[in-house]
Amino acid sequence: MAAVESNEAPTSETRLAQDPDASVEITPKTEEVPDGQGVRLAPQIGLFTCTTVIVGNIVGSGIFLTPGGVLKNTGSFGLSMVVWISSGVFSVIGALCFAELGTTIPESGAEYSYILAAFGPLPAFLVLWVSLIMIVPTGNMLVALVFGNYIIQPFFPDPDCPPPYIFVQILACLCVALLTFVNCWSVPWATKVQDVFTVAKVLALIVIILSGLVYICMGHTENFQEPFKNSKGGSDIALAFYGGLFAYAAWNYLNYLTEEIKNPHRNLPWAIGISLPMVTLIYVLANVAYFAVLSPEELERSNAVAVTFGEKLFGPMAWIMPVSVAMSTFGSVNGGCLSLSRLFFVGAREGQLPGVMSMIQVKRKTPLPSLIFTCVLSVLYVFVEKIETLLNYFSFMTWLAIGTAVAGQLYLRWAKPDLPRPIKFNILLPITFVLACLFLVIMGTIAAPMDTLIGILITLTGFPVYFVGVWWKSKPKCLLRFNQAVTIFLQKTFIIVAPEKEA
Repeated sequence: MAAVESNEAPTSETRLAQDPDASVEITPKTEEVPDGQGVRLAPQIGLFTCTTVIVGNIVGSGIFLTPGGVLKNTGSFGLSMVVWISSGVFSVIGALCFAELGTTIPESGAEYSYILAAFGPLPAFLVLWVSLIMIVPTGNMLVALVFGNYIIQPFFPDPDCPPPYIFVQILACLCVALLTFVNCWSVPWATKVQDVFTVAKVLALIVIILSGLVYICMGHTENFQEPFKNSKGGSDIALAFYGGLFAYAAWNYLNYLTEEIKNPHRNLPWAIGISLPMVTLIYVLANVAYFAVLSPEELERSNAVAVTFGEKLFGPMAWIMPVSVAMSTFGSVNGGCLSLSRLFFVGAREGQLPGVMSMIQVKRKTPLPSLIFTCVLSVLYVFVEKIETLLNYFSFMTWLAIGTAVAGQLYLRWAKPDLPRPIKFNILLPITFVLACLFLVIMGTIAAPMDTLIGILITLTGFPVYFVGVWWKSKPKCLLRFNQAVTIFLQKTFIIVAPEKEA
């Protein structure tokens, strides 16, 4: 698409040559917006898809892989069930706080937007910076690598002959690229993928639950004798909670899409109210099934509990479990593309990232630059060894950011008591959640002080980036000219424009 030209107005390039500081934007022709709704992210997500976004992002690889780690750190079935239930309750409280925030500040971007509204641009930028350089791309690629590993596993059944890692990396990159294309092509397509794979992964867990319950009804209850025997305490419990909360992570992802939700004041809290209790119930029952079929020793030794469960119970049909894990992670990668790309879109719209990342494809009405940027970053991390370690650096930052967002909810209750709040919960909920996040940050620091220190140091690199990229307004004209030239090139290449404001 070419820049707008006429006999009465100079081209974008001419205006740029005359004034490098000029704001250049390519305007779409009227006929390129056939529905008359303008070029913006439209509300297209209904209640069912809102629910599948939350369930589909929470139910990733965690419940299929981590129960053994939780048991190892608790020492007993009874205490591990306490951890799973408590983690679910904690996630419900956090999600309810985000429901109030999402209806009070009805903007996409989740904790970034809430921190920006409550505490200003610098704290919000630090959250954006950490997400940009580490949390989002490493999280996406880690889940994609799990997908690659489990989708290829049935072709390498011998445990002593694992699949070549390069095959896993290629499959992970193809997974991210394919789902990025789907999200760039159509938001309804992306939501349909989310719906289908969420239903599939829930059905896989129902198979596990029903198989376990049948096994119990056949009289196999020996693993439930003395449920709290050998229970541990202290720092081990904190590590167990980290494992449980990891499996519940991503309950806040729907808030990244607030502006694209139909009737968000109704559908956002309803989706949270439906999905979080459902996930908690499924997780608890799945763990009961695991404990019924597998001994504590088998659970602790297993790196993939669902696969071990399938091998012991399903015999020739054991391949169902690795395929189920692969489907689950595929849906989670799609949910990450759908939700997390909006974080960079909103950050660019607020002027804290290059403006081109806030632009929308004219015909598809998708945040194409933000999606492609997220894809490229994720693929780059496939070459990093021990990618899990990178996530450890920022586990404290994740809880610090979410806790700060809910602290902003408390601050806004005091600073702006008249702000419209369609939903308003008892103040004890956000207070409890903030204190719990503070506990997690402190315990994480004690358990892994070096990882925390490295995470803090990398976070601090956001300060010079903020002052150079955001705060410093009088940049050299050559830099502005280069930025404008790149923006024009990308607009012509991808046919993207800045989103139109609603009338």
